[in-house]
Amino acid sequence: MGLRPVDLARAAGISAQQVRNYLADGVLPPAERSPAGYRVFDERHRQAVTTYRALGRGYGWEAAKAIMRTIHAGEPDPALARLDALHAAAHEQRLALRATAEALEAVAGHPPDTVPRTGLRVGEVAARLGVRPSALRVWESAGLLLPGRDTDGHRRFGPTDVRDARLVATLRQSRYPLPAIKPIMDEFRSSGGADALRAAITAREVELGRRARAMLAAAAALDGYLAVVSPAS
Repeated sequence: MGLRPVDLARAAGISAQQVRNYLADGVLPPAERSPAGYRVFDERHRQAVTTYRALGRGYGWEAAKAIMRTIHAGEPDPALARLDALHAAAHEQRLALRATAEALEAVAGHPPDTVPRTGLRVGEVAARLGVRPSALRVWESAGLLLPGRDTDGHRRFGPTDVRDARLVATLRQSRYPLPAIKPIMDEFRSSGGADALRAAITAREVELGRRARAMLAAAAALDGYLAVVSPAS
């Protein structure tokens, strides 16, 4: 007995229109039509919908779409290679987060940098941090740094400004996006401690743990689907 779009929709908790969109996008395998012209779905389509939804939750919707399209094109190996790359990227994020936690503890407990009374210029701070001067200007534009200015309008970084720049540099090395760093820096300045930074790291660890579980569930769903559409793989 064939399945209707509404049957697939109920199985996945989505709308019937989304099922039609999935078919058009290649997320589902092609569907035959009945003598009356209606599309006829089967258990393979139901499993494709639930697999795609699991992949989306675990790996992101664009990656999920690409994986399903590749499988339906008869190329499961590239799809599996993409999963390997996504798992490797997640592992790198974990390593980077661990390094960030260690670095932030070191930076937070680091004594203030020795800075001349007149402060340091952008190039001098950049040299200390191992970044380009343009990076410091971008961070300032994003509100992450608040250096003062001398009478000639040149930026001057005092000890606190250099400390902030060190923290931003550490977070950027761990792939924190600028918008995510802004509230961390604001809280760090207002609290005068590293509590906000520790909280941010903890929240990211929790999120990575949730994503790892979702990726595990998605991989299991994909394995089941491959057994149906590509049993020889």
